[in-house]
Amino acid sequence: MNVSKKGEYALRTLIDLGLAAEAGRPLLQVSELADKERLPHKFLELIMSDLRDGGFVKSERGKYGGYRLGKPARAITIGSIVRAIDGPLAPIRCVSQTAYEPCSCPDETHCGLRMLMLDVRNATSAILDRYTLADVVGVTVAKLSRNNLPLPFSNEAKKAPLARIPFRRLRKAKKRPGQHRLSEAEGVLYTLLGDYTI
Repeated sequence: MNVSKKGEYALRTLIDLGLAAEAGRPLLQVSELADKERLPHKFLELIMSDLRDGGFVKSERGKYGGYRLGKPARAITIGSIVRAIDGPLAPIRCVSQTAYEPCSCPDETHCGLRMLMLDVRNATSAILDRYTLADVVGVTVAKLSRNNLPLPFSNEAKKAPLARIPFRRLRKAKKRPGQHRLSEAEGVLYTLLGDYTI
């Protein structure tokens, strides 16, 4: 499984819609979403169309229109989003539950590679299908709160210092080595379950 740029942007956008709903703004325009995440507007429009077709978002037309979540965040699994945008979670097709294709192996039943990739698929889908958009949004809200930062798209966020930092300064900060590496304690699983093993 490899999450494409399209899949990454779709996930980030849905998380933003969930955060906006938490901040009391369930309807956002594509331009707001694209600006916050610094995504190409036209590409995000195409992604939003795919998300709408998949039932993840609903659109409202008009001057004050935009996008909202198509169903409750608790009803949207992360695995369903990844599958809708990037296809099967299986690293090789012969272990896929949704897009099985026979491989070139002469003895698929006793193939060690297939058995290993089946474990990879099972571990990946267990995590991605277990957690919902609401779980990820909840962890994000908790971390923002712990760091005394306002929710994105809230009135407080417009006044926050981070919103006033020029993009080029943020980009330079991202280039510093080791600056933005995550520890295990920053993951969603660790936050929800404490110490865990896969």
